[in-house]
Amino acid sequence: MLPELQNTRELLQIMVRRFGLLDKNCCTVGEQEISLIQSHILYEIDHQYEPSMQQVAETLAMDITTFSRQIQTLIKKNLVRKTPLPEDRRVYILSLTVEGKFVTTAIDYRMNTHLDEVFSFMTDAEKQTVIQSVKLLNESMLKSKMCCTPLG
Repeated sequence: MLPELQNTRELLQIMVRRFGLLDKNCCTVGEQEISLIQSHILYEIDHQYEPSMQQVAETLAMDITTFSRQIQTLIKKNLVRKTPLPEDRRVYILSLTVEGKFVTTAIDYRMNTHLDEVFSFMTDAEKQTVIQSVKLLNESMLKSKMCCTPLG
């Protein structure tokens, strides 16, 4: 492996650790302990229009069995509602409960506050450079054949 690629991997590893992406629980809102994957699921349900279970699972690149277990946990926590689609009762639509919307809004607020604080140490030009670079990295990852697949 080229030294600059190893260094790039190290930079990304450090960023993941500093964002707390390896923590078991990403946050606590009120009495609710929310894992990182649950946070991602809540975010997607909130940002997609009446998503089906399959749509959210695909967006997060999760197998449906693992995803279903997470949904059951979120239903037990009274954060998510699962409703059969009237036209096809095999398809379930996901939505947030009132408490789920509250938790999602609280997580969004914390993340935005955290990012605002991180960006406060940068000039506007530096901030725009970082945002453009992340967009470019995301676009390139989408084109990669290895994106969202386990390393074998």
